[in-house]
Amino acid sequence: MTKQEKLSNLLFIFWAGGAALLSYALVYALRKPFTAATFDGLEFMGMDYKTATSIVQIAGYVLSKFLGIKLISELRREHRFRFIVGSVVVAEAALVLFAVCPIPFNVLALFFNGLALGCMWGVIFSFIEGRKLSGILASVMGISIAFSSGLAKSLGLYLMNDLGVDAFWMPAVIGAGALVLLILLALALERLPEPTAEDIRCCTKRVPMDARQRKSIFYRFAPVLMLLFVANLFITVIRDIKEDFLVNLVDTSQFSAWAISGIDGIVTLIILTLFVLISFIRSHKQVLALLLGLVIAGSLLLVFTAHYYDRLQLSPLVWMFTQSLGVYIAFLTFQTLFFERFVSCFRIEGNVGFFIVVIDFVGYVGTVAVLLFKELFITELNWIEFYNEMVTILGITCCVLFGGCLAWLGQQNKRPQPASAERREPESVLSVNNI
Repeated sequence: MTKQEKLSNLLFIFWAGGAALLSYALVYALRKPFTAATFDGLEFMGMDYKTATSIVQIAGYVLSKFLGIKLISELRREHRFRFIVGSVVVAEAALVLFAVCPIPFNVLALFFNGLALGCMWGVIFSFIEGRKLSGILASVMGISIAFSSGLAKSLGLYLMNDLGVDAFWMPAVIGAGALVLLILLALALERLPEPTAEDIRCCTKRVPMDARQRKSIFYRFAPVLMLLFVANLFITVIRDIKEDFLVNLVDTSQFSAWAISGIDGIVTLIILTLFVLISFIRSHKQVLALLLGLVIAGSLLLVFTAHYYDRLQLSPLVWMFTQSLGVYIAFLTFQTLFFERFVSCFRIEGNVGFFIVVIDFVGYVGTVAVLLFKELFITELNWIEFYNEMVTILGITCCVLFGGCLAWLGQQNKRPQPASAERREPESVLSVNNI
């Protein structure tokens, strides 16, 4: 590969990866700032108001994910930009309603915020999938999840504590700026070139999927998909409880509002480095096995810090670091590299968005169920005790389920592969020399 081609690849990574990363970071600015507030002393229909805000918003998010199984898997390129613009406008309108409607019924506006934003990951990811550079692009985009939630909370705390913005108006203020920037970034993504013939040869052509295709693919890989869906459900539950109720788990008044985003930034760099290095491995099956090993390691880290919480006596900042690292190693694996490699490895005629939206739908259903269970049956348990017990049980279960996925992949490796497939796989991803 010539120097000019290498430079072209680098510029494309900055363009496509940077636009995708910033786009989804801004989605968090429209979705997560309210989690920085505690809303002490308020209730909604007998529930703690803060818990109600999360349940209502995630309920909208879950419905969006369910609808997205069809919408995202069938979405055509020419409709993506309009989908993004419509979604962010509705999401910001919902935040304004949250600010102006009477308390506590304003919480219902967050349902429409979640409904509008639930499919955004799949839409943004569809711009970058199916390319020789997709592994790196997905890694760059995926790290937005690791730092964006912390950044949204830091912005929220800064506006409330330093600028005196009302807790109910704070999400709409942040969202207004995010809306404009997101539309501009969507224009940048819209202008990305289509995958080349070489991209298609190496990674398979990514195409819309109808109901028959979705059903066929699910049945074909049902054993491993069921294990992944259940395990990711537990990871999503841990992640959402940790992110949405961090101010209930840790006394954030002990440190700067920007400390949260600083910790998530360090975690982001660690995970990005790991994922970029993994992107250079040519064999899809080796990468799938390595990623499953990583998520098991992340789950074990969560279990260890939860089970020995009292004995370790970690400082709040160190505790937040271990939680973010363990959660996001597991969570981001399936939002970025795993299904991109899965589709390419097994030459699936479809798109990554279908797998991600299904796994997200299952995961967020679990979050709503856990929040309702805690609110209805164990209200007397304090947040940190509840979190540590939950993480210990769910983390151990995840290790078992991910181990089952590794066993399934090992069985696939023992099966003879067509010669043509064996010849194609080593060329399927970018080598170090191509950058």
